[in-house]
Amino acid sequence: MCDSDNHQGYIVDTSVTRRSVILTISSVAAAAALPSEAFAAVKVVATDVMIETGDGKADAVLFHPAGKGSWPAVLMWPDILGLRPVFREMGRRLAAEGYTVLVPNPFYRSQRAPVVTGTFDFNKPADRDRLMALRDKLTDANVDTDAAAYITFLDKQKQVNRRKGAGVQGYCFSGPFAFHTAAVRSDRIRAVATFHGGGLVTNEPSSPHLLIPKTKAAFLVAIARNDDQKQPEAKDVLKAAFAAAKRLATVEVYPADHGWCVAGGQSYNEPAAEKAWAALLKLYRSQLG
Repeated sequence: MCDSDNHQGYIVDTSVTRRSVILTISSVAAAAALPSEAFAAVKVVATDVMIETGDGKADAVLFHPAGKGSWPAVLMWPDILGLRPVFREMGRRLAAEGYTVLVPNPFYRSQRAPVVTGTFDFNKPADRDRLMALRDKLTDANVDTDAAAYITFLDKQKQVNRRKGAGVQGYCFSGPFAFHTAAVRSDRIRAVATFHGGGLVTNEPSSPHLLIPKTKAAFLVAIARNDDQKQPEAKDVLKAAFAAAKRLATVEVYPADHGWCVAGGQSYNEPAAEKAWAALLKLYRSQLG
């Protein structure tokens, strides 16, 4: 599970209790000025799209460098707050590095993005329950069918170079989605990255780490220090699973708290976020070209 007290996309409102965590969409958008020379220099085309899935049409945004050409495909699963301005900026930034990037709305079965607007308090039962109700519709089977549909959609785009492998990345609750994508589309996914991913290792037979042998990808697993404190054995289980499956993998605990990669949250840590971004690009450049 995600750490609700340090969730990405939230900021602390000091006018309420210390543990109250508030989201304001406009402040998140303003905080999303992510530094990158390529991001500033390369023109990126963004297109809102609708994707046919087994359960209807998913809204998403597609990014790619401007001009003629084709680039490796990347599926970017957002965190539990879904497709919103900060993830649009992250998708745009990655596209500027030479990738065709799809950022979907995971909750399309319930409503179009953004699923959270205005003020949202994760510690209020009513607000939290509304978000969890959306999450509960994302069964493993639904994630698998959605992932397959998203990769199929990407491969139909003229801006995607299908001769090169595809990548997938997840944040917080979507960390397991990245593992699922790599397993269900092992024919295409060659690189997987998760950042402060929740629930990668569980005691259930459906634990995402058990999917590793079904993949054909290299992995980057960036773990938040407070998540590691709560589940210190997870990193060792992951390392053992990667070794047993003979998968190239980097598993690292970062000196930052859950949510550190997403601008606008109380746990956003720019130095650690930039380190994670550099590691992501290194993975993609080595595996996708």
